This record gives sequence, structure tokens and C-alpha cells, in this order.
Amino acid sequence: MVPKPRKRQREPAGSRLAGKRNRATSSLDTARAPVSLEDASLLGKLQVLRRQIKAKDEEKQRRAQDTVLRSNNGHVATRVEVLELNSNQVLAELERIMLSAATSILEGRGLSYKVPRRSAGNQEYVEELERIVLKEGIAIRNFASIASVRKTTIMTRVMQLVHELCSRRIHTTKRDLFYTDVKLFRQQTESDDVLNDVACLVGCTRNSLNVVASEKGIVVGRVTFQEDGDLIDCTRMGVGGKAIPPYTDRITNITSDAEFILLVEKDAAFMRLAEDRFYNRVKCIIVTAKGQPDVGTRLFLRRLKRELHLPILGLVDSDPYGLKILSVYMSGSKGMSYDSANLATPDIKWLGIRPSDLDRYGIPEQCRLAMTENDIKTGKDMLEEDFIKKNPAWYHELSLMVKRREKAEIQALSSFGFQYLTEVYLPEKIRAGDWI
Repeated sequence: MVPKPRKRQREPAGSRLAGKRNRATSSLDTARAPVSLEDASLLGKLQVLRRQIKAKDEEKQRRAQDTVLRSNNGHVATRVEVLELNSNQVLAELERIMLSAATSILEGRGLSYKVPRRSAGNQEYVEELERIVLKEGIAIRNFASIASVRKTTIMTRVMQLVHELCSRRIHTTKRDLFYTDVKLFRQQTESDDVLNDVACLVGCTRNSLNVVASEKGIVVGRVTFQEDGDLIDCTRMGVGGKAIPPYTDRITNITSDAEFILLVEKDAAFMRLAEDRFYNRVKCIIVTAKGQPDVGTRLFLRRLKRELHLPILGLVDSDPYGLKILSVYMSGSKGMSYDSANLATPDIKWLGIRPSDLDRYGIPEQCRLAMTENDIKTGKDMLEEDFIKKNPAWYHELSLMVKRREKAEIQALSSFGFQYLTEVYLPEKIRAGDWI
């Protein structure tokens, strides 16, 4: 439904005072009036980007079978690329692995597993694919070795539990899995880590193992879909939004009239956008994972991009960790690089908050935070990342952040008024096409 035109709102007093306070330090007048986007012509740059994204997605689909995974002599390069498998396929592979292990024991060679190494040294960023991939390195987990006996034991136990889940056709959370054998696992990080190893060993996505993370992500805005047969309209989910289910395979019939997807780092910014019904002001879908993205949110975002061909604009804090969060969405996480083909969503545009915005929008000094030594180290390390180097605009902004040694949160915009984000900052950015 197209929203009725709004009357021009009077600028909040707090916003006027903030503009006067920062006029000397800003090249623009920070006491801006609310920006109208109801004239379709003002969305011109966004609509151009949308057409470009759709054309690029279609081109990727055409050459999907002729990727960089082929070497110069025409043979398929050895990399770990997992598939979405059903319960029967996972069961068959688990039973094959255990039969091989039993045969090895009976023949006197002992119990061992050949597991793809997921360490940083066995990963690479492939520019043509725009994501991290896992290379061919293998680690031997040997029960007879003191160094690997514990990991081998945990792996055997996890495979037993996954076999039970797939046999019963039920799902569980990673937390529930940990509590099945607390004395053995000791910490959930250990069972979580081995679960990824088992996925690599089986050659399937982690969700194929019927073990999922608890719901974390939220979506609101101009999208409808069916979840296990139930119709979900995300414009009617209130300010809390709709929890993104961990079983994205149960989502069907996705439809939308949105112009773009707004990917938000923090829950606080998401709540402001949802309460102000920003998705009606500018037709969009708003998604957040409340910080570091979980698998469910990454799967859902990729699904939206693949089916709707919409641009994705990222709204994160102006600090190295905001960029790290965007990098996980875009190119995949190093911990799950084996599944990057299913989880990564390349070509996300960085809308804000960018380091150059701090002066451009006159962010007050008291809202700018000094970067810690750890922040600076993280920023410098990210400047060496391939996905940053390939984008000169991103590299410039991150260099500016490290040089100035200052950061700012999205909430710093609230110093100009609680609705400055939705009434001024985002509309101005969208109208100007100010993303990189």
C-alpha cells in the first residue's frame, strides 16, 4: 500500500541546537529539515543501482558453471565446497565414514579421520567469486595420538548424535547438542567447532546436520513469504519485527515491492527504523542480526538477494568491527569458509556510518570515541584483507578511520534528534546515492 504524503514536519528544537553547536566544524548545515522521498524521481540513483544489481545477478547465474574453480588446464581445482543434503544423504555418508573407521580398526590401523583443515592458512579469498574458500589441506585426527585423541573422541560422539537426529527427522540447537555430553565437550565452543568439522567431513552444510543456532535475526518491512505454510507479512510485525527462522528451507513464495534491503548492525537502530515505519517512507526490507551475523540471518539475506535481485545497503557503526560484520555477510566467515557458497552475499554497499560522515554531518566531539589499541590493530589488519584492498573507496575510509583514531556508533546521530536517522540521514544518503 502506498503511504499518504506526509506534511512537512517542523524541525525538532534539539536538532536546531545541534546544528548551531556544530556549524563551525561541518561543511554542511546539520540542522537539516526532514527529507522527502515521496517523489519517485528522488529515488533515481537507487533504481539505477537496482537495475545494475539485477543485471549482475543474471550474469552470475549464466556463468555459474564456468567459474574460477576451474584451473588453466580445464581441470576442477581442489577446494572444499559443501552441498545441501537431505537426512537420507547425510545418514548414508555418516554410515560410510563409520564403516571405513571400523574397517581401519579391524585391520590394525586404528581409528582416524581425514578432516579438511579450516585454519586461516588453508583459506583464500577468490576475487572472481567474491568470497572466502577453503583449500585442499587435510588434517589427520588420530585416536592413538595424544595431540588429537580428544578431538577424535568428540568428533565420533558428534557424528553419533547427528546420526540420531537425522534418523528421527528432528532438529536441535547447538546449545542442546552441547548439553547431551557436557563432561566430554566441556565448553560449547568445542562442540560447535567439531560440528563444523563434521559438516566438512560429510560434505554438507551445517544445517543439513539438523543442528541449528537459536533464532537471532529479525526482519521487518516490504516482504511477504510463507513459513511452513503460514503467510507472513513483515509490514504487520510491529516494532519488534519477525524473527528469522533457522530453517530457511521452510520459507517459500517470497514476494516484495521493495527498492532495496537495508542491513542494520544493531538492534537499537533497527527498532528506530521499525517504529518510524521507515519501510513505508522508502520501500525497503530491514534486516538485522543484532551484531555478528548468525547462520540463519546469512542464509535468509542470501535468499532475499537471490530471489528478489535487490541492492543491499549496509548501516553499521563507524569502527573496524562494523566492517568485519559486513565482511562476514559479503565474503563469508573464516570459521565456515567451507560453506561460503551458501552463506556469502557479495556486493553489499556501505551506506554508513562512514568515517567521512563524522565531519560531513558534524558529529559532535563528545559523540566520537577514541579507538583503543585493539581497535587500531584490528583496523590495520583489515587494511591487509583482500576484500578491502579490491575496493579503493572502502580502503580510503578505513585508512581515514585508523589515521584519525576515532570511531562513532550509529546512535551518535541521535544527538541531532531521535528521528534524525530516519528523517534526515538515511533519506539524504539515498537521494544522493551516497554509498560505496
